[in-house]
Amino acid sequence: MSEVVSRFDCFGGRCTVAVSEDAAAVERARQRLLGWHAELTRFDPRSALSRFNADPRDAVPASPALLGLALATAEAGRVTGGFVDGTLAGDVEDAGYRGDLPAPMPLDLALRLAPPRRPGGPSPRLGWAHIEADREAGVIRRPPGLRLDSGGLAKGLLADVLAEELADHESVAIDCGGDIRLTGTEPAVREVTVESPFDGSPLHAFRLVRGGVATSGIGRRSWLTARGRPAHHLLDPATGRPAFTGIVQATALAPTALEAEVRAKAAVLAGPEHAPAWLPDGGVLVYDDRTHQVLVSA
Repeated sequence: MSEVVSRFDCFGGRCTVAVSEDAAAVERARQRLLGWHAELTRFDPRSALSRFNADPRDAVPASPALLGLALATAEAGRVTGGFVDGTLAGDVEDAGYRGDLPAPMPLDLALRLAPPRRPGGPSPRLGWAHIEADREAGVIRRPPGLRLDSGGLAKGLLADVLAEELADHESVAIDCGGDIRLTGTEPAVREVTVESPFDGSPLHAFRLVRGGVATSGIGRRSWLTARGRPAHHLLDPATGRPAFTGIVQATALAPTALEAEVRAKAAVLAGPEHAPAWLPDGGVLVYDDRTHQVLVSA
C-alpha cells in the first residue's frame, strides 16, 4: 500500500494528511484545513470566530465549523465538569497570548519561577453551560460577551471531521497540529512517538491502527510576563491564570481525536493524583520533576 502525504503549516504548528493512493483527496483535505484555520483563528479580527466573539447579539448565525466548535466546547465542559473550558478567550489574552509568541522559554526555567503547584478547577462562570448550538437553524445562542477560544478543541474536532469523510479509503491519518486521528478500511499499524517536553527525547511509542491521540502541555507556548512571571496558554479555569499542577504534559489515547484532546487537557489540569483517571484508554503523563508514567488501557 502506498500513501500520498502532505505536510504544511497550519493551526500554529504542522499538519499532516496521509491517504492511500488519492492525491486529489489529500489536496482537498489540505485546503479545508487551511480554510478552517482562517475561519477559526482568534488572531485575525476578520475571521468568523472573531466576528462571532464581537457580535453583541445573543443568537448569532454561524458556519458548520463554528457550530461544531460551539458544540464541542459545551460537551467538553460537560464531560469534564468544567476542567476543559473553551470560553476563556479573554483570560488567555489577559495572560499575554494575543498573537504570535516568541520562542518558548525553557521549561525548567518556567518551573523554577512558577508558583506552588495546585490542581485546577472549574470556572465559577460556567460559560460553556450557556452555549446552545442549533445546527438545523445554523445559529449559536450564548450570553452576549461570552467568547469562544478555538485552541486544541478545534484541532481535534477537525481532524475527526476529515478522517470520517475519508474513512472509505484504505488508510487515513490526519495530524492537525498534534491532534491525530487514524482510520481506513484496512489501516496499517502506525507508530506514534511521545516526546519529552524538556528536551524532545522519545519517551514512549504507541503502535496504533485506529483511534485518536492528542498531547496537551505547558511547554510549547510559554512566555514571561511583564512582571517576570512564567505564563503559558493552558489556564486553570478556576482562576483564569496559567496552571502549574505538577504535570507538564499529558498524551491521551481515545476513540477520536477530540476525545483525546479533552482527556489530555483535563489530565494536565487535574494534577498528579487524579490525572491517570482521565486516560482510561492509555497515554503518557510527564511530571515536572522530568519523570514520566506510561498508562495502558484497562
